Amino acid sequence: MIPVTKWVILSIFFHMLLVLSNSETFEVRQALVKFMNEISLGNISKDVNFGWNLSSDPCTNNWEGIACDTGNQHVKHIVLDQKNLTGILDAASVCEATSLAVLSLNENKIIGLLPQEISNCRRLTHLYLHGNKFSGSLPSSLSRLNNLKRLVLSDNAFSGQLPDMSRISGLLTFLAERNQLTGQIPNFDFSNLVDFNVSYNNLTGPVPDVKDHFDSNSFLGNPGLCGVPLSNTCPPSPSPPPPPVSKKKKISFLIYLGYAILGLIIIFLLALKLFKCIRKKKSKSTALKDQTKNNSPGESKAPGNRSEYSITSPENSMFSASFEILSSPMANKLRFEDLLRAPAELIGKGRHGSVYKVKADGGVTLVVKRIRGWNISKDDIKKRMHGIHRMKHPHVLPLIAFYSSKQEKLIVYKYQQNGNLFKHLHSSQGSQTFDWASRLGIAASVAEALAYMHEGLQNDDIPHGNLKSTNILLNEDMEACISEYGLMVNNQDQSFVVQSDHSIREDDSVAISARNAFKMDVYSFGVILLELLTGKPVQASGNDLARWVNSVVREEWTGEVFDKSLIRDGANEERMINLLQVALKCINPSPDARPNMKEVALIINSIKEDDEKSLSIFSSEV
Repeated sequence: MIPVTKWVILSIFFHMLLVLSNSETFEVRQALVKFMNEISLGNISKDVNFGWNLSSDPCTNNWEGIACDTGNQHVKHIVLDQKNLTGILDAASVCEATSLAVLSLNENKIIGLLPQEISNCRRLTHLYLHGNKFSGSLPSSLSRLNNLKRLVLSDNAFSGQLPDMSRISGLLTFLAERNQLTGQIPNFDFSNLVDFNVSYNNLTGPVPDVKDHFDSNSFLGNPGLCGVPLSNTCPPSPSPPPPPVSKKKKISFLIYLGYAILGLIIIFLLALKLFKCIRKKKSKSTALKDQTKNNSPGESKAPGNRSEYSITSPENSMFSASFEILSSPMANKLRFEDLLRAPAELIGKGRHGSVYKVKADGGVTLVVKRIRGWNISKDDIKKRMHGIHRMKHPHVLPLIAFYSSKQEKLIVYKYQQNGNLFKHLHSSQGSQTFDWASRLGIAASVAEALAYMHEGLQNDDIPHGNLKSTNILLNEDMEACISEYGLMVNNQDQSFVVQSDHSIREDDSVAISARNAFKMDVYSFGVILLELLTGKPVQASGNDLARWVNSVVREEWTGEVFDKSLIRDGANEERMINLLQVALKCINPSPDARPNMKEVALIINSIKEDDEKSLSIFSSEV
């Protein structure tokens, strides 16, 4: 039988093993102690007990400046500001703590280089080195810190050129003033940056396009810089020197002349052949027109002028029979021939067709959507158009007319002069004037309209199929209207496909079931919510918006997601977070885990009602 004292010793031993198993490994602790020894060079007084030693644990024994995760397992923050540190930064050692997110060494006396190994800190989001004695060039490996949000290098002696930071899409702060940096300013994502300053260096060349986000104070003290927003303009680029004269100029001239003559002969022969083909085709067309004239004596003899979207079929009543006007007072007298003769302006072009602005007779301005590759029968398109037209909702742009032939598919809408949601959110000044109440109202309107269309067209298997911010139009009252509903169909099997630019990889451009197609509308709506909340366009800087938001939320920096203009205007953070939670549910990678649009609309309306109540209470108090 084991004595009691031995039981106590064994219990203590196993308890120590349990504690050690829940904290950083011995190798990580050893690396952190090495980092502290290098950065202090033994100059710290022994009376100042930082507690960094191998016999203790950084998380459970409260090492100075250390903060760990909630389970006290991994070091996340190292903050050693104003500690009189005089050594060098051993980045290879400190980055052994693989969960490190914040490294702050402000206002010490650290010397030497910023090592290339700093890129080993893969999860680093905040790096603060202000007010030290760092020198030498900045490492190019900084551009590999993809999660970096704040980088502060000011008041040091860094020299050389700035690294290219354009690949770090989430970078919010870059401060490098009062150093000795040289060369030109590389590209940054200035539309995303909140703080930027490179003043009082030795930088040269033109200031890049800062999207009107930063004034001259961010660039002062660099005599070699020029251009907006600075007062000194850049000199014109010198003309390129004339090419050197070849010693064999005459021979080259004769060779090129021979090529030119040969080319002219070939062009002449092709033109001759083309002329014969055109004459032959013209004679056939004349015979067809004469036949049509005999069959339809009451037809107009004027052929009319073809516009840019003009249909490939002959212009007569035999073909305009495929043009059908749906019930719309503004188009009761619209004729197919009028649509052909009206001047057309191309206002949009994509993978699936083109969009034209057309001014019809009577001063009515219309939009004609010309669809490419929509290979469905005339009966199917008629059934589809009537089904969509049957579902009338104030926030869904109504169909006016449609045309279907083997060569052409045209859909006619009323023109909305206020443009689309994408333009208002992502233009240079759009998001600054698009306040929280407007964005929340648009989210509620689109959700309600989409839920209504889904419920009414579920049995017909007609989702939207291509929902995105460019297809959310704004009417004269700046209210949202969903356009182009139901215009995406797969040619092979008539099942719906998701062609949206922000589709998740597993669903992109593949035939999916009708049920999942409705779920993809939910996903696309979730991305629109992210655009409203972040102010960022889809595929900003080449990175998927949904993936970026998920990564920021996972790192517990949710506040960094929201559009800075919303925060400046005092939008309620709790309600923004509630709307963000709705968006995250909508973009769940599993279609089955996404809510339906009816559920989404109810939640957003509840958020909107709470916002309106708080606003009315505030107004009454004022």
